[in-house]
Amino acid sequence: MDIRTVLDRSWRVEGRVPPPVLLAGAWLAQSVVSSRRSSFGARAVGLVLGAGSVALAATTAADFARRGTSLDPLVPDAKELVTSGANALSRNPMYTGLVGLLVARAASRRSLKALVPAAVVAYLLDSRQIPAEEKVLAERFGPEFEAYRDATPRWVDARSVQRLRGMVPQLENLPWFERDGQVDGRSKRVVPRRGDPRSYPDL
Repeated sequence: MDIRTVLDRSWRVEGRVPPPVLLAGAWLAQSVVSSRRSSFGARAVGLVLGAGSVALAATTAADFARRGTSLDPLVPDAKELVTSGANALSRNPMYTGLVGLLVARAASRRSLKALVPAAVVAYLLDSRQIPAEEKVLAERFGPEFEAYRDATPRWVDARSVQRLRGMVPQLENLPWFERDGQVDGRSKRVVPRRGDPRSYPDL
């Protein structure tokens, strides 16, 4: 199938726009509706969110390329159902990263208006692109995909956080991941001090 046929089917019949085109359009729209003026704190937040989003998408793309499975959003022809790595956190880590990058840019500009293009992209991906891809996966992998779909969020949710915690054991030391527990039969209370969580027995 040639690229013109694929594009015509995607745009006219299925109502899909290639994700890179969505990203470019939303990026331009953000530039139009928001100012470049920002604070150091906003830029720092945007940088952290943007770096995380790019890392999420890039590691997923690298994993797909290593496995030899499809990265083409126009013709979703997956040869393997990838459920590990970033795909254990989200069924669509590349699209999550794409939307996250737009949210990061809106945050760096301190602009609520700049969130609108990000929301539009998320809606179009969620209602057009992702269902088309998941239809192919369901037909190709059957019960295996259904189990994965039931266990893993389409975007991210609390399950993503818990799995990230399991994938990176060092996160156990962060205070917001700690819970009250028992240590040698006594109740434990976690109190962060100077950035390091410490445990103190209740008196």
